[in-house]
Amino acid sequence: MKENVTLTVDINQLALMRDYYQPYFVNAEGEYVDFQAKINDIVITAYLSKKQTRKVTFYGEDAIKEARIWKPDYEPQEKKETVKESWMFFEDQIGSDEVGVGDFLGPMIVVAAFVSKFDIKKLREYGIHDSKKMTDKQILEIGPTLVKEFHFSKLTLPNEKYNEMLDKGENLNSMKAKMHNRALLNMHKQYLDVLNIFVDQFVQENTYYKYLNDASEEQVKDIIFKTKGESYFPCVALASVIARYSYLKEMEKLSEQYGMTFPFGAGKRVTEFAKKFFDKFGEKELYKVAKKNFANYREVISL
Repeated sequence: MKENVTLTVDINQLALMRDYYQPYFVNAEGEYVDFQAKINDIVITAYLSKKQTRKVTFYGEDAIKEARIWKPDYEPQEKKETVKESWMFFEDQIGSDEVGVGDFLGPMIVVAAFVSKFDIKKLREYGIHDSKKMTDKQILEIGPTLVKEFHFSKLTLPNEKYNEMLDKGENLNSMKAKMHNRALLNMHKQYLDVLNIFVDQFVQENTYYKYLNDASEEQVKDIIFKTKGESYFPCVALASVIARYSYLKEMEKLSEQYGMTFPFGAGKRVTEFAKKFFDKFGEKELYKVAKKNFANYREVISL
């Protein structure tokens, strides 16, 4: 996700920044632009106003991390709540969501969560909504409380297993369908009376059930599929946040295990990280931490 940070600096700090970014300078127009630089995918622009106010903006993935070089204690200001709650169901329910699908590094995680009608107020108090609209900082703060207070089933698919399944002919959506079914089944067996089951839709319903081709695996039926389900069903919203929290913790583990800070997403910065990882640990370890069906993988191992 693109980040945007603005820092106010003094004349001495601006001079230090100008020297630091000089090798990365790019042409920039504007009456008040002191300099502009681009490092990786981050654009840094320094401005000097008529009032001699000096400001520097950082824009791009990891802009916050770059800004903290100059202001280590920088924290983005949390915006006032702008999410309009559109939940449309308030009875006992079970729902599932997944994370890690669009990330080259780190596992895929599916979470199914149970929410009773008495939990709705508590979820509102915790500020639970779509995890994509919550900052990672918020999720890391609330995550430990959620995993203690609510019932859920979490399935984690490490990339080594993910790649093995690809080699056997599975595709991404078939893996997701089987994980959603198993997580929902785990919860449904605990709450047999709950008939309201929701999934954040990623394929058509008939395709979803076609992927569940293991005759020995029981299937959860009568699911309601809806895109952006976390916006409509509290159980999917809760599953979304717990899944994101779990993913963040898994990335922390990988960073600690390999002594390298694992980045998110699948952009150029991630490819550059993977090249360094490949040079240090080789393809055998890359196979364990990266998804081989991403273009990033082919780019790295073809070098």
